[in-house]
Amino acid sequence: MIDKMSGKVAYAVMSFGGFLGIGDRYHPLPWSVLDYETSQGGYVVDLDRSKLEGAPTYGTSETPNWSDRRWGQQVHDYYNTRPYWE
Repeated sequence: MIDKMSGKVAYAVMSFGGFLGIGDRYHPLPWSVLDYETSQGGYVVDLDRSKLEGAPTYGTSETPNWSDRRWGQQVHDYYNTRPYWE
C-alpha cells in the first residue's frame, strides 16, 4: 500500500489463514517490519504465527479506511513500530 499524499510505502499486505482462498484474511504489515533477504529473493518478517493470528486484519469483502489514522495507528501499535506519517 502506498500513501497517496506522500508517495511513501506504508504497508505490505499479506494474506494469511484460510484454505484454498476460503477464510483468508489480509494482514497489513508496517513496511518497517519487513527485511529484504537476498538469499530468499524477497522480503521476510520475523514474526511467529501467534503474533500474526492476533494482528489487525480485514477480510476479502472488507475495505479498510486507509485514510483513517486511528486504524493505521492500531496496526503500528500492534507491531510496536513508528507510523510512516510521523
